[in-house]
Amino acid sequence: MANDIRKIESAAAPAPVGPYSQAIATGGLVFCAGQIPLDPATGKLVEGPIEVQAERVLANVKAVLEAAGTSLAKVVKATVFLVDLDDFAGMNGVYTKYFTSDPKPARTTIQAARLPAGARVEIEVVAAL
Repeated sequence: MANDIRKIESAAAPAPVGPYSQAIATGGLVFCAGQIPLDPATGKLVEGPIEVQAERVLANVKAVLEAAGTSLAKVVKATVFLVDLDDFAGMNGVYTKYFTSDPKPARTTIQAARLPAGARVEIEVVAAL
């Protein structure tokens, strides 16, 4: 059933740095790989406080969803990985600006010992098409 699986790519989000896709669409859903705060133009980590990193991450997620033909308003599940749960309030302030429609997605937030490239935050989502 490979025809039911579609690879999603957006030049407005960082290219994968390993053997994975930015997202996969199948069964009426889009499964987005975790995004870290990489600038898609340079491929470099965006430095700065959690708010700056969360802005870049969510802009990357938004770009991938738009390439799939969906949007942040159709996200049904988000998983947030933070290196330090003390960054939760700063991340949540940015997250609230991106997820404005109701119902809000189900969400899990996890403290991770380490994230790729020294990122402080990574977010993955599942959205309806």
